[in-house]
Amino acid sequence: MAYDVSPTARTLMVLELIQNSPGITAEQLGDKLGVSERAARRYVAILREADIPIESVRGPYGGYRVGRGLRLPPLMFSPTEALGLVMAVLEGPRGAADPVEDALGKIVRVLPEAVARSTDAIRRVSARGPDPGARTPDPEITAALVSHSADSRRVTIHYRRHEDEWPMDVDPWAVVVRRGRWYLLCWSHAKDARRVLRVDKITKVEAQPGSFVAPADLDPLAAVEEHLAMGWRYPIEVEIEAPLDDAACWIPRSMGRLEPIDENRTRLLASTDEPDWYAGKLSEIRAPFRIIGGPELQSACQLVAHRLLTASTPD
Repeated sequence: MAYDVSPTARTLMVLELIQNSPGITAEQLGDKLGVSERAARRYVAILREADIPIESVRGPYGGYRVGRGLRLPPLMFSPTEALGLVMAVLEGPRGAADPVEDALGKIVRVLPEAVARSTDAIRRVSARGPDPGARTPDPEITAALVSHSADSRRVTIHYRRHEDEWPMDVDPWAVVVRRGRWYLLCWSHAKDARRVLRVDKITKVEAQPGSFVAPADLDPLAAVEEHLAMGWRYPIEVEIEAPLDDAACWIPRSMGRLEPIDENRTRLLASTDEPDWYAGKLSEIRAPFRIIGGPELQSACQLVAHRLLTASTPD
């Protein structure tokens, strides 16, 4: 440890070491701080003078630990620990009035600025409702991606797909959480195109000298949801007899991209692997619509209509 570290900084480091390693001895504290055992005991005494309840246990298995008291001792998080906490909260079930979310907000507000900026970025681009098949990504890799995104730093990532793995140079625009799945919204320099990548498939992150500027009007969550609605087996085109704003109330972004035809009509462009499911979702549209493209979807809608007609016909 550097010799110019202030006594106050060393005292806080002692508290962090005791929090992270209950039972740590004065000798071990001294070794980690680069000071004598006597100096380590003096830092413990300073903590006690500040009404932080540091307990000591004698004997070969004794040492220092933070006891229970009337005042909560300071909490110290590394960037990975702080993001890990946010990840755990985001993956849990949420309610309308959520005390856990409020508590998380208080913790984020007292974190160091660099750590808080990364963790709060994740909270702002997350969509609730976990997917049962979602996989939690590695916290350190996720923390690195969020940090480089916040710093507008270009990175090289190693991406795994099936049995293969390859490097990619990308601009990490944002890390987005949607239904418990973690995505990296980025610009791929090899493809010269926007990409949405699964964070749990990223095995390594390396910072590069270059920086980037994300699009000024970028909505990360909307961009990811629109991307996920495209690229499936069966293409879809639907004309809706309603203005764009009305259609947007009935069609979630995850179902496809909406674009205006004129003031009174809207086009829906998308794709799906499940025409039957998509036909059911289209039935929620509260305006006349017509399926222009997608014979598989047309057949699925006819089957749904037949079932509904049969169910509503008296015996």
